[in-house]
Amino acid sequence: MGAVFLSGVPLWAVALALPVVLPEGWVLGSAARWLLRGRAKLGISTSIVIAVLGTSVGLLIAGWINPDALLWSPFTLLLALGVTVVAMAVYGAVAAHFQRPQRQTAAEMLRAGESERVEFKSTARVNLRTGAKDERMEQVIAKTACAFLNADGGTLLVGVDDQGTPLGLGPDLATMKSPDVDRYELWLRDLLTTSLGQTAAAGIGIEFPEVPGDGENAPVTICRVTCTPSPRPVYLRPTRGAAPELWVRSGNSTRQLAVDAAAEYVMHRWPMGAGSNLAAQLRAAVRFSEEH
Repeated sequence: MGAVFLSGVPLWAVALALPVVLPEGWVLGSAARWLLRGRAKLGISTSIVIAVLGTSVGLLIAGWINPDALLWSPFTLLLALGVTVVAMAVYGAVAAHFQRPQRQTAAEMLRAGESERVEFKSTARVNLRTGAKDERMEQVIAKTACAFLNADGGTLLVGVDDQGTPLGLGPDLATMKSPDVDRYELWLRDLLTTSLGQTAAAGIGIEFPEVPGDGENAPVTICRVTCTPSPRPVYLRPTRGAAPELWVRSGNSTRQLAVDAAAEYVMHRWPMGAGSNLAAQLRAAVRFSEEH
């Protein structure tokens, strides 16, 4: 069979065929990592090895079915690609079954403290100094979410002070006609949609976990806002008709970029072009899935 494959095949064709497997493995591996996000991890090196093995098995099957098949024929190439896709899918299914995704709980985040990926906010509506509802507090929430979306993602815990002590959502809930978490989520989603746009807000997760209270106090309900990296720039519009603002995460702080810095940041993080844009979307999915 080996003679069949190599007979009449120039060495340059074999030399060029081998490097093709590398980008094939990267593309298929990136797609698999995106599909497996939050369920299993698939490394780049592993995906390339699977691509090489899948291509080899596909070529062997092609030679077994048609001994006269040529290396560069559509039949051979499509069969090799198909076997590689199947091999990647099988590995992904097995990995998803045996690997347990590691996702920090809210309580673990409180113990670890604030970081580049975690931010604490005491309230989302009420200024605790004045005890009154304050739109500036709402904008702080929107700015932080915007910054996480434009960086590598992150989690915002509302109802927690700077030291990680859970305070609960009592002050915010008291400002609502129906003081329950369902009403709170509706209000928060409306705020994020108005400030960041419907597409960006749709990718933000909102949960209400219970965490241990301070000392012997009963468990406290807080709000967990999970932001995945955005495949495109997300701009904040603080008020209707206001100029859009680009906020990013820098260390454990949220910062607004000036016009020139914002343009440079966007060009570097989300390069133009169809291929580059697809790569940016895949990188965004991979960044978050590998860390969560």
